Amino acid sequence: MRILVTGATGKVGQTCIAEILKSSNFENASIVALCHNRTLNPTDRIEVIKGSIADPTTVTKALEGITHVIHLATCKETPEEVMDVTVKGLFWLLEGCRKSSTFEHFILVGGDASMGHFFYDHSIPVTETQKHTAYPGCYALSKVLEEVMLEQYQIQYDFPGTCLRAPWIMEKDDFKFSLSFGKDVFGGPVWRELIDKNEADQYYKDGAIPLMLDSEDVPIKRNFVHVDDLVTAILCSMLNPTPAKGQTFNICMDEPVDYEQVSKYLKETRKIESVPVKTTYCSTWLDNTKAKFLLDWRPKVSLHELIDRSWNYKRNEDDVRKIWYPG
Repeated sequence: MRILVTGATGKVGQTCIAEILKSSNFENASIVALCHNRTLNPTDRIEVIKGSIADPTTVTKALEGITHVIHLATCKETPEEVMDVTVKGLFWLLEGCRKSSTFEHFILVGGDASMGHFFYDHSIPVTETQKHTAYPGCYALSKVLEEVMLEQYQIQYDFPGTCLRAPWIMEKDDFKFSLSFGKDVFGGPVWRELIDKNEADQYYKDGAIPLMLDSEDVPIKRNFVHVDDLVTAILCSMLNPTPAKGQTFNICMDEPVDYEQVSKYLKETRKIESVPVKTTYCSTWLDNTKAKFLLDWRPKVSLHELIDRSWNYKRNEDDVRKIWYPG
């Protein structure tokens, strides 16, 4: 088994490679890590290729002898790059795999941005059968285009592909910083832009967190997945190719994160106060039943563990928080 990992230096890529290398199920597997902005150290089981998937020559080289592709490379709100990476890049990968004599399975890690995330009101749980509903911006559009391209290759060429649709992927202290009133906030919303700036500064100084509300002042439920659970789903897909091929799966926590429950738990366990913040967003419930049924996969990180892992995480001096792409 020779596995190409695009986006190999990201949070999912690094965790996935580490799990493959230590798993007895993949003891004969080798990795080709396609790296762009950053790089990895090559080893006897990791070959590193530098370049962009938008370059067909780079893709051709990376696909030599490949049996499996784990496609993680993406762009966020970068209009000048997003089509080159998520459309052209994916096209070169799919074409190269389709023509390869060694290729067996393509795994695309998509996102719930293709389903509208929490921008739109979903009155029932969001399953894999819901139509695409991208929210404004080029990132959500790119996630729709990725899924559609893979789906069409499955139709046109009986292409052996699997889409794992993940919501916001958490690791380390991500979740803690997603609840910061400061300028160090991770992701969105940017809470200080929704309230008075002086109040935001005071909340930040006090260590308070936001309690996100919808337009009717009801606490929002929002979907997340821990990187460890997503990587487990990737490995399950590779180890169970028959039920995985040709399918799309929601890969998420069993229940969305309820901001009211987050506030209660942090108050009880760490004496952290919360501040209601009204937004235009909506609650959603991403349903992961299909992945449980066909892949025999189960998420392990619960709400309380997600919170505790994030607040307990201590960064080393060389492990600096850095956002590699905007959005």
